[in-house]
Amino acid sequence: MALNSRPAHPVILGQNQYGKAENRVVKITRDGATHHIKDLNVSVALSGDMDEVHYSGSNAHVLPTDTTKNTVFAFAKEYGIESAEQFGIHLARHFVTSQEPIHRARIRIEEYTWERIATSDANSKFIGADEVKHSFVRQGQETRLTQITYDGSSWEVVSGLKDLVVMNSTNSEFWGFVKDKYTTLPEAYDRILATQVSSRWRFNWSDDEQKMPNWEKSYEQTRKHMLQAFAETYSLSLQQTLYQMGSRIINNRSEIDEVRFSLPNKHHFLVDLEPFGLKNDNEVYFAADRPYGLIEATVLRDGCEARIPTDLTNL
Repeated sequence: MALNSRPAHPVILGQNQYGKAENRVVKITRDGATHHIKDLNVSVALSGDMDEVHYSGSNAHVLPTDTTKNTVFAFAKEYGIESAEQFGIHLARHFVTSQEPIHRARIRIEEYTWERIATSDANSKFIGADEVKHSFVRQGQETRLTQITYDGSSWEVVSGLKDLVVMNSTNSEFWGFVKDKYTTLPEAYDRILATQVSSRWRFNWSDDEQKMPNWEKSYEQTRKHMLQAFAETYSLSLQQTLYQMGSRIINNRSEIDEVRFSLPNKHHFLVDLEPFGLKNDNEVYFAADRPYGLIEATVLRDGCEARIPTDLTNL
């Protein structure tokens, strides 16, 4: 078989992509004595005219994954990291426009947030500063996410978060559900509602001619509306709460057309303390980690099409 020939038998190559995954880049911006941290985990996936490398092993169209890794670190220096979205856009544009065989770039980024450590006035004097502005603690609340896809003409930006754990200790009920011979769950008129939010939202910015959103402000406000809706909804079901969270975002953030949630119901069961002669008045609970109810749904702006995958593990 010639080096550049396709196999004769009826087998064809399907979708394919390659790149360097999980490039951990930390950028410190030193604004005098005040420092700022951007801590990202960047994964690059490139696709295009890549048939020949699969059929014959010719690397003539292959930009090495090591080069994509180097580009991530070089761009952190050259362009800085204003936001995860902006950084991903720089990378995607570069790969598609600089390499003719590459027709599409997908950049996935996880961002880990750091906050400043508040120090005592006395201790800051020991290092000759009025205030310590270079010490940070990693926030454990959630991981911020974004995925940027570019095909040379149009953009798709889907951002989100995972591992945001929230709880309402009251104002939640669950009753009136279907009962059959296997139903043992009692109706609840005052229960704990807790979940670990995984969410993605799709921006309607898709063209360089459009005004780009303020990515940092958008994330901060979207997260705020999500949390406020969770706190302010008197919940009769986790589905109802999910819909209110998505609706609040769509109604308040004009740059977002679609939100998808995956919400595991982190069950808290009242412990039976009667054997010990104790009355449990909604005070002591057993937090069960599994199995859990898993509630998932997409909330859309009217007239818009759903494009976020139903399985968030693929995003």
